[in-house]
Amino acid sequence: MFRCNKLTLYILLLTTISLKAQFYNLPNDYFFNTFSQRQLARIDSEQIHSGIQPYIPFFNKKYEFTADTHRLFKFITDDPLIDKIFFDHLIHIKSKTGKYEFKVDPLLNFEFGKAEYDTAKAERVSTNTRGFIASGSIGKDFYFETMFAENQSQFPIYISHYNNQTNIVPGQGRYKVFKTTGYDYAFSSGFVSYQALKKLNIQLGHGKQKIGNGYRSLLLSDNAFNYPYLRVTSEWLKGKLQYTNIYAVLMNLTTGGAITPKFTEPLFQKKAVAFQYLSYNVNKRINIGLFQGMIWNAADSMNRQHLDWQYFNPVIFSNLGFYGLNNKNNIVIGATVNIKITNKISVYGQFMGDDFSNVIKLGNAFGYQIGAKYFDAFKIKNLMLQMEYNDVTEGSYNSPFGTYGNQSYSHYSQNLAYTPGYGQELILLGDYKFRRAFLNAKLNMQWLTFNKYALYNNTISKIQLGYTINTAYNFNVSLGYNYRAQDFLGFNESNNKTTFYTISLKSNLYNTYYDF
Repeated sequence: MFRCNKLTLYILLLTTISLKAQFYNLPNDYFFNTFSQRQLARIDSEQIHSGIQPYIPFFNKKYEFTADTHRLFKFITDDPLIDKIFFDHLIHIKSKTGKYEFKVDPLLNFEFGKAEYDTAKAERVSTNTRGFIASGSIGKDFYFETMFAENQSQFPIYISHYNNQTNIVPGQGRYKVFKTTGYDYAFSSGFVSYQALKKLNIQLGHGKQKIGNGYRSLLLSDNAFNYPYLRVTSEWLKGKLQYTNIYAVLMNLTTGGAITPKFTEPLFQKKAVAFQYLSYNVNKRINIGLFQGMIWNAADSMNRQHLDWQYFNPVIFSNLGFYGLNNKNNIVIGATVNIKITNKISVYGQFMGDDFSNVIKLGNAFGYQIGAKYFDAFKIKNLMLQMEYNDVTEGSYNSPFGTYGNQSYSHYSQNLAYTPGYGQELILLGDYKFRRAFLNAKLNMQWLTFNKYALYNNTISKIQLGYTINTAYNFNVSLGYNYRAQDFLGFNESNNKTTFYTISLKSNLYNTYYDF
């Protein structure tokens, strides 16, 4: 071991290739998750079911991988301050025997910038997030996780308009007005996971799930706000088949009917939902999946939920046969496929069906997705390229027997699945990491219709350049460029363009979807 002063060591750390990534068990930020995606895309990871997140590592130790690295400077110094800043969790307690482990990290986002418009004067944009995320394990079978964040934000105009229309911040819940033009909002999540048997896992929590291998999901996305859920996952046929049942309670932001005392929060209408997802590894390269989601009758005028035994029926598609797709118990079905062409290239797709009875004036409701991922593209290590196309017909996810908020496939005024709701979309993504530096870009091209006629087009682009300070909880500093152009196809006075620039210091762990 050679000696060097701390200043030299800090300079060396700025160029280290060490990336000890320790992922929390939630649908991670998409670009932070590229190391996971690359590992799961390998043909020798055939027994891992990557089509549903959060992943459950109890089933297969291959889930527990790090970002292809070693602790280069661990051999230089044992300075605990350097360890905490660049490598480790803020609080990390682990028994020598491995019987328990506990981790706590800050959840921060200090983002500032300016938004420029073609029809309005430039305005400040900002986000101030303070919170924490903690997780732990006891023995080999018990894991828990909790997260809390308090936020104040000033958004670009198009996001503010959305907030004001829906009374929520996308994916992050209800808000209170902050300094006239800002938004004050908080959210939390957490769950406990118990491996009851070798091939049976039970989770109870408050959070969200995602089904599919793409950026979007047409079946179940992490697009909407958190919800309470019970998730039961089992594996069969030596791990080739995985079956997941999820039971959850959603909310419509309409009154629940019950009288609430003055100056207290109103009660909102509840609705129960059940999801089933069957994932099967055909061979080392091909995975297929089947999906059913059912929104049960919403609560009555006194906000009481009436559930029949069919709601708890765990057998996929049996409720489809009993109720059909054209029923007040709104059912969405679908299928997924993921094909590993090589260790670097994979293609994936989804099909979604909501209604084929053609009783809705807009026609039948269905959608499909096709996409491809290319890892270490053109032999450039840590370069990921992705292309995805989504097509969802107008009227999808709504219940034919109720308004948007009643039995629709939604929670807190947001679609449970495809973020734009309907229309066509082409998405191009790129991510490159060089040691701790990263550069990622995303382009969304969206075409939306109304009554089968073209309504407007969106072009949304985002470029982010940054440096990862601590890889344990993806704490980074970055510069961002965002551009959104909305073209109303001939109604020029209604067109709008937004450009905003940001600088941020944040723990980038979860997805936020502002690309609509």
